[in-house]
Amino acid sequence: MNSLLTPAMAGLSAGGAYAILGVCAIFTYRLVAVVNFTGAAVGACGAFIMVALVEMGMPLFPAVVLGIAAGALAALFVGFITTIWFSGANGSVKAAVTAALLVGFIALGLRLTGGQHPKRFPDILQGAWLRLADVQITNASIAAIGLAIVLTIAAEQFLNRTRTGLELRALSERPMAAELLGIRVRLLALIVWAIAGAVTAFALMLIAPLRSPDFASLSLLIVPALAAALIGAFKSFRAALFGGLAIGIIEGLASGLVGLNQYRAAIPFIVILLVLLWSQREARWDESR
Repeated sequence: MNSLLTPAMAGLSAGGAYAILGVCAIFTYRLVAVVNFTGAAVGACGAFIMVALVEMGMPLFPAVVLGIAAGALAALFVGFITTIWFSGANGSVKAAVTAALLVGFIALGLRLTGGQHPKRFPDILQGAWLRLADVQITNASIAAIGLAIVLTIAAEQFLNRTRTGLELRALSERPMAAELLGIRVRLLALIVWAIAGAVTAFALMLIAPLRSPDFASLSLLIVPALAAALIGAFKSFRAALFGGLAIGIIEGLASGLVGLNQYRAAIPFIVILLVLLWSQREARWDESR
């Protein structure tokens, strides 16, 4: 039993990060109507700047704060392009722009960070929160899960119970009408991008010590993030939360099973495929009738 429980608990930290990234993907989509493929890449920018500052001798805490700020700035760059340059484009065009920017981020990031040679990331939350025999739950896992839960609740309350949240929903659904009503459309959109970038940067700082932390690997964590967002149909923050945690736990279980550990990276792709097939079931049923 412990042989399976240990890797499952190890997957909690990754699952918490996937949940955070998935919630951020839904947050961005619901408020600025963009499927953001650069979500993990902008977080990777912040995480690698944090590492560079630590290597230069800066204490960990200010390096983390500056790394989070760098993630927000990188997201602002993406938000500026989609909000200003492609303001009149539809959602598909904007998604394609973020996919192109993802390729650019990865190419530039690999160039500046030494290619695919993993960096040594500091463990910003060391130690185990709970240890029972061979099973342990790390502080990083608890922090990632806790942040994912807080972010989920905060996003729901913000969208449904605040004036700014209602304005942002109007921005997503009717941007032209929102602008005519005097809502500061571009400023609010850029704030959304900055918040998502800052949160994503911190999430990747938590998960990086447990991964192969080269820039490309961290940037491609957008795949499990989008899988979690798809589980929530890009609407439900709670479904994305549970979906991200489930993907992380399944990956952890796969890593502990001989013969499956080398295929664990394919799990998010399988989840995306299954969710898309499931979402088509009603259309197929209607056609069959």
